[in-house]
Amino acid sequence: MANKKITATGLLQSRRIKLSLIFALISGLFVTAGCKEARSTENEAATVKTYFPLEIGLTSLQAQIAIHPHELRQGLMFRTHLEANNGMLFVFKDPMQQSFYMRNTKIPLDIGYFTADGTLKEIYPMYPEDETPVRSISHSIQFSLEMNQGWFAEHKVTPG
Repeated sequence: MANKKITATGLLQSRRIKLSLIFALISGLFVTAGCKEARSTENEAATVKTYFPLEIGLTSLQAQIAIHPHELRQGLMFRTHLEANNGMLFVFKDPMQQSFYMRNTKIPLDIGYFTADGTLKEIYPMYPEDETPVRSISHSIQFSLEMNQGWFAEHKVTPG
């Protein structure tokens, strides 16, 4: 598959995402890999339930991608379990300060805040059902990644 470039704005406008497009999406921090669950062809639209294989450094993970406003609001609500290397990547139209809370979220999570160039800036723990906002300090956050609590530390993924 040939790599094609896509912007966060382009993802907001279309759900037809090919695995090779993920590389350009996060400017090299996340890289695509083969996976039987993440099938997408020119005529097959991906959904928020589709998992995409990503890598942070040498660490592989599977992420669902939230793009549309209703997906961004829903996130991982109402889930009772998240596989060890699964998470959700939130893609925002414009970089800005971001804020998340855990309404109706039953599992402890960590959230990583990333800039448009794919740099991890901040990581915070989030606790089940806690509606206290977890705000980024940075005002240039374009992507957020929610993983099981402790995932970033376990895989030695740190800001910078």
